[in-house]
Amino acid sequence: MKKFIVFLVILVVFQHWNQIKNTFSPPPDFSAMHPEGVVLYSTSWCGYCKMTREFFKENKIAFVEYDIETSAEGKAQYNRLNGQGIPVVVIHGEVIGGYDPAEMQRLLQL
Repeated sequence: MKKFIVFLVILVVFQHWNQIKNTFSPPPDFSAMHPEGVVLYSTSWCGYCKMTREFFKENKIAFVEYDIETSAEGKAQYNRLNGQGIPVVVIHGEVIGGYDPAEMQRLLQL
């Protein structure tokens, strides 16, 4: 019986690890780190990253970009955001996973 209870506790901890981790080590406030409010985590070869860059340039949006394959700082920030793919966009502290022009327009009030 004790082994079963220990197993259940381990299973629950494993399933909720990100929530537990963020409780004790909350993600950084990216809006304070980048006053312009727009950060792109990308790679050089990603087509959706290229489309995101073009979206920002077409709309004259200033942004900071980190290539997560070449920037240790960018990779560390991406990991703190629990990045699960690319691109990851942070706009005024809101995280967008993937290329989502409608959500970017909404957050940028375009």
